[in-house]
Amino acid sequence: MILADVPGRAVAVFAHPDDPEVACAGTLAAWVAGGAEVHLVVVNRGEKGSTDPATDPDALAATRAGEVAEAADVLGLASAEVLGIPDGEAEPSAGLREAVVARIRRLRPDVVVFPDPTAVFFGDSYVNHLDHRGVGWATLDACAPMAGSPLYFPAAGPAHRPGTALLAGSLEPDCWVDITATIDRKAAALACHRSQLGDAGADVLAEVVRGRAEDAARASGDRRVRLAEGFRRLRL
Repeated sequence: MILADVPGRAVAVFAHPDDPEVACAGTLAAWVAGGAEVHLVVVNRGEKGSTDPATDPDALAATRAGEVAEAADVLGLASAEVLGIPDGEAEPSAGLREAVVARIRRLRPDVVVFPDPTAVFFGDSYVNHLDHRGVGWATLDACAPMAGSPLYFPAAGPAHRPGTALLAGSLEPDCWVDITATIDRKAAALACHRSQLGDAGADVLAEVVRGRAEDAARASGDRRVRLAEGFRRLRL
């Protein structure tokens, strides 16, 4: 199923600074182009995103926060916030759930986008990062039932229940967003994360981004769509 409706307001909650660009930047850009107010919450500092043991973690975290802001400008987001939880420590704790509930209640989105926490093993070559899973579980619980139930975290603001959750990076996608018109913006936003790209050139990056979007479009089964991003949808 192709999701054509544009929400009035959306919030994306992801673990590391480049995660939303990989997972759903084309969708976020398409919503912005359609008039939506889109906000981003990045949970982790990103200070461990290097294989060089000589890396200064604080300097890397500062660099990556700047990359988040730059990519948000490319996508036209209304806001982008980094919560600053150390990498590897995004557990689905009461503290993280309360932080997400507070953002949902303040921003009052129609749709919340976040990682599918049930996606663990991708074939035999990739295990989904524990921060992705932790953020996914915390955000799922924040969406249903906590943000809409006033007795959970009453200090976090007036209750608000989002109407829809879209789980990105799912092994069981059941809906897709056409990003044919925003694929270049997705690639440009991802290219802002220079600290993570190594020697990958812009042309190579754009080719990889397009290839993944073509795969998602084929998975949608809709031959009218050339490029897409897939999600598992929950109606709350």
